[in-house]
Amino acid sequence: MKKSFVVANIRCEGCVNTIKKALAPEFGEVKVDLSKEPRIVTVEIKNEEDEEKFKKTLKSLGYPITTDQTGFLEDKALKAKSFISCAVGKFTLDKGE
Repeated sequence: MKKSFVVANIRCEGCVNTIKKALAPEFGEVKVDLSKEPRIVTVEIKNEEDEEKFKKTLKSLGYPITTDQTGFLEDKALKAKSFISCAVGKFTLDKGE
């Protein structure tokens, strides 16, 4: 079933590119709505295990689900990770990869 999540730290197409590349092999089509704030990511989730893997993958890139509880330091670390993920996404977007 398609499921949507509100995700923090997504700012641009670079972020979207990174997220899609990381999630597509496991979840297929990944939709990210940049027209709304906060950002919405929609994927096909088959079960609870898929949902946990989805959340863990996003968080590892610096894009946590907004309902996840994070402390001040973890929040800052995730923002820094997302900045790097965004830059990588922009670089690979420009290269057409």
